[in-house]
Amino acid sequence: MIATTTTGRTSFRLIGRTGLVAVAALALVSCGKKDRPKADLAASQVTTIGVNSYLWRASLEALSFMPLLQTDSNGGVIVTDWYANPNNPGERMKVTVTILDQDLRADALRVAASRQTSQNGVWVDAPVQAATVQKLEDVILTKARDLRRNAVK
Repeated sequence: MIATTTTGRTSFRLIGRTGLVAVAALALVSCGKKDRPKADLAASQVTTIGVNSYLWRASLEALSFMPLLQTDSNGGVIVTDWYANPNNPGERMKVTVTILDQDLRADALRVAASRQTSQNGVWVDAPVQAATVQKLEDVILTKARDLRRNAVK
């Protein structure tokens, strides 16, 4: 719509489709030319997900052997379903990975794990060793750094 003043009043008239296209084209031309993104921009600046894409992809790769229950790339949450190692069917694990930032940093990643053991046919909660969670975080961070390194080449 375009506003025109007639006798102290503002009235509106519709612009045709061709007029709208012309106005949009003029607006785009007047924006000026922008530089292309550099190769080493943070992943959040070159992707459409809400978290660091290298951490996201590395987390999915690291957990690829487990069934996924929930994934949210905008919120940065991956939740697996219970997984029992075929070599140890009396124990199962469930993992939640949360990516907290758009930058590739160690403190942008949080891993939580739950463990259960089978006792008389009933699953009972059991403690998870801190080293297990730390090892999974290290695996994800190493994969993320490798992905970034390979993308920048």
